[in-house]
Amino acid sequence: MKRLKILRRWFARKFGFARLMCLALLVVFAGARLWDPPPIQELRLRTFDMFQLIDPRHKTARPVTIVDIDDKSLAKLGQWPWPRTRIADLIQNLTSHGAVAIGFDVVFSEADRLNPDLVASDMRYLDDATRAKLRELPSNDQILSEAIKRSRVILGETGQRAISSEVDKSLPFTGVATVGEEGAERFLFEFPGLLRNVPEIEKVAAGRGLFSIKTERDGLIRRVPMIMRAQGMVMPSLSLEILRVVTGTPTLLVRTDKTGVRAVRLKGVEIPTDRNGQLWVHYARQDPSIYVSAADVLDNTVPPNKIAGKLVLIGTSAVGLNDIKTTPVSSTMPGVEIHAQVLESVLSGAVISQPNYALGVELLAALVIGLLVIIFTPNLGPVRLVLAGATFAAILIGVSWFFYAQHRYLIDFTYPLLSTTAIYLTLIFASFVREQRQRVQIRGMFAQYMSPVLVEQLAQSPEKLVLGGEEREMTIMFSDVRGFTTISETYKHDPQGLIALMNRFLTPLTDVIIDQKGYIDKYMGDAIMAFWNAPLDDAEHEVNACEAAIQMLEKIDAVNKDREQEAIDGGHVYIPLNVGIGLNTGIGVVGNMGSDLKKNYSVLGDSVNLASRLEGQSKEYGFPIIVGSRTALAAKDEFAILELDFIMVKGKTEPEVIYAIAGRADVMHSGAFQRLRNVTIEMLACYRSRDWQGALDAIDRGRRSEDADTLEKLFKLYEVRIKEFQVNPPPEGWTGAYALLTK
Repeated sequence: MKRLKILRRWFARKFGFARLMCLALLVVFAGARLWDPPPIQELRLRTFDMFQLIDPRHKTARPVTIVDIDDKSLAKLGQWPWPRTRIADLIQNLTSHGAVAIGFDVVFSEADRLNPDLVASDMRYLDDATRAKLRELPSNDQILSEAIKRSRVILGETGQRAISSEVDKSLPFTGVATVGEEGAERFLFEFPGLLRNVPEIEKVAAGRGLFSIKTERDGLIRRVPMIMRAQGMVMPSLSLEILRVVTGTPTLLVRTDKTGVRAVRLKGVEIPTDRNGQLWVHYARQDPSIYVSAADVLDNTVPPNKIAGKLVLIGTSAVGLNDIKTTPVSSTMPGVEIHAQVLESVLSGAVISQPNYALGVELLAALVIGLLVIIFTPNLGPVRLVLAGATFAAILIGVSWFFYAQHRYLIDFTYPLLSTTAIYLTLIFASFVREQRQRVQIRGMFAQYMSPVLVEQLAQSPEKLVLGGEEREMTIMFSDVRGFTTISETYKHDPQGLIALMNRFLTPLTDVIIDQKGYIDKYMGDAIMAFWNAPLDDAEHEVNACEAAIQMLEKIDAVNKDREQEAIDGGHVYIPLNVGIGLNTGIGVVGNMGSDLKKNYSVLGDSVNLASRLEGQSKEYGFPIIVGSRTALAAKDEFAILELDFIMVKGKTEPEVIYAIAGRADVMHSGAFQRLRNVTIEMLACYRSRDWQGALDAIDRGRRSEDADTLEKLFKLYEVRIKEFQVNPPPEGWTGAYALLTK
């Protein structure tokens, strides 16, 4: 159990739960495709419909003519069914005009009600002689039978939902043989009953086939069964039987494998089918030119080229006879034209099919593209993600269209596209959830240490945050309250008061840093460590840090005034708060640091150490804000900068010029500051050139100027050094750098 948990954690860390979920989805969709529920079937069928609408079959020849029992014929010749003698005349006229074969999309299942013997029995008021004469006449079915003998006629039959009578096995049937796997009959569509023509005409026909057409779930006819079972008999369709008769094929061959039927073979022709023995009809647009009216055929007014050398189908387009079907290319196509479309497709070699390996291709495409999406999608940005999704969709659609347009194969792209889209959306949703969680985490991590505006920027663009560690140029600040130990001793009996005091001055100092785009690294008692230019870029991080330092002093002054008044009102001792601040700009390594239990977004580096040392030297030089050279250089146009010293920090080998910030631009442009600045420059120049007396003279002049008390600590510091050097001169090669003795 423990090993399983470890393995699961390792897998989740290595691959992510989103990818694991997508792999499971890939398996689920593969199972769904094998199961092939109706929604997936209909989506696939709609796709194939779209292909036929975009690129239907283009007619290069018209080998079929439809003799239409249309509304015109019914109006002229009376309601259907017509007398069999009229049907015989129709056959005779078609044969005389050169019809190759005649197929009936109707069934003559009962004796003609106008047969003379039936008329003799049913009509009243006939004398016996007339009745006897009528009974001596040949029946209409006999006349039709004689016409069928003199032509090549294929009769239509139909499957029924129930058995109406026993099959007369003495009547002829078309022979069907199986090549391949045995037992393929179980895949064929089966009708419990079979409705045949009257035996008198059935036995003389050249062929017979089922004109039954099975609709899809949505009512469209996309496929026509070529081979079916009806009342236990394996029988061909009407169109297949016509082809068998005209090609002189004695026995139909059905090629099968373990998956079902693959094709039906005639002499010189193989017709591919689906596993159920159905042909995907490659539809052309409806063609009124192949129709001729039955009334015109009987009147011999049809142009000879409409009949000669044609396969003739006799059917109806009359609405009242209810043989109107819906196909992918037409919402109102007579059923007889569907048989004509089948014949045209086969004879012109323009047959479409869904090969048995199509399922394998679809599963392989879904697997390969799904794995590519799972592997690469989480590493792509939004734009690349959309482009990748569009590319995969285009590839799937393009390959499917290529197979249809070039080879007339039906390869479904909707299943792999659906599978890939589900995986794609799952990864996007997981990414969205992860980003939302990351934003909440970022807000929680940085809300107390950065301005709300910056926190929201970071939450909206988490890619800007590198928690693992990165090198950046940053400005680091250390601030500390001078003599806070003495102040805290006055609260030794009031710890709550000490906490309140700390919050009282730390809060405004923190607000200033955050308002100036700084990040609070940590609190160390009364001290604050902060930095700029991370985690978000800040092009003016040096200036913002200097402005924050000045505002911090102003805030402390305001707190001190309030505390002084409170001390006067309360009659207790007032000890002012004095803050020292060190700023330094340099390269630091910033990121999430700590242990497995707790981490903190922080910065490390020499620049951090120097900022800490500068804060410690603020009390020595008498200026509350001391900055490094890079900070001073970047802020020199915005603040009153005063050079203080050239120091060697303990633990470092490179000296650093340090500066004080005495105020903003208004101070910088004041006459008093300019005079003090000039005195300082002169003093430092003399000092570094070993002109000790010149340096002391500059100090004296500085002390006689206004605001001299600002530099008094600095002057005293240099006086002590100069007197020491007058006794013990510095060594040869001395650059003026002073080594700090403390950290």
